[in-house]
Amino acid sequence: MDSSPAPLVLVDGSSYVYRAFHALPMLTTSSGQNTGAVRGVISMLRRLVADYPESPVVVVFDAKGKTFRSDIYTEYKAHRPPMPDELRSQIQPIHQITEAMGLPLLIVSDVEADDVIGTLSQQATEIGMPTLVSTGDKDLAQLVNDKVTLINTMTNELLDTESVEVKFGVGPDRIIDYLALMGDKSDNIPGVPSVGPKTAVKWLQEYGSMEGIIENADAIGGKVGEKLRENIDLLRLSYELATIKMD
Repeated sequence: MDSSPAPLVLVDGSSYVYRAFHALPMLTTSSGQNTGAVRGVISMLRRLVADYPESPVVVVFDAKGKTFRSDIYTEYKAHRPPMPDELRSQIQPIHQITEAMGLPLLIVSDVEADDVIGTLSQQATEIGMPTLVSTGDKDLAQLVNDKVTLINTMTNELLDTESVEVKFGVGPDRIIDYLALMGDKSDNIPGVPSVGPKTAVKWLQEYGSMEGIIENADAIGGKVGEKLRENIDLLRLSYELATIKMD
């Protein structure tokens, strides 16, 4: 019999809304209301509740409007097209059904769902409670530790400390450095131009951290070394934008 405590299950609702919307066919009711994302998200929630019957399951969504990251960097996520109307009309029903299922729904203004998930996982870790974060978002790999695991319910991929390192080439404690170096097109995080995953991993293995790379910037040759030296302020900004708040 497994005596370990049931994990706190934190669901990245915003990540799943978009993924369900794009993964499922355009389903509509007889009156023309789109329901594909509703169906996808609710079936995923039902499965999590069934798979973890002893666990508290909390669903976290992004709030409307800007966040503190937009205050730091006005271009943050600025290039994203507005949410399609077919999806927008499904958000309220998803919130209502989540609450009708008896699940806590968290929407905190001025921060992103990631920051709420980060804060709750940190609080759970402090009291020795394991946490399972249900997401498809690679940024959340920075939260993984011996108490926090990620699960992608769409692909059944489970990421613990070891598998984060296998997947990305760096451990969870270097994911922020990795994301800062590469930048993120979807969030408009600039990073260092022309640095991709391979270069980021190579530098981190060689110099240990983003700060270690910056200290040794003069030793890095070629065009990419030049780009690094030209963009150190942008790199530090990218690090700040990629860091999930835990407070």
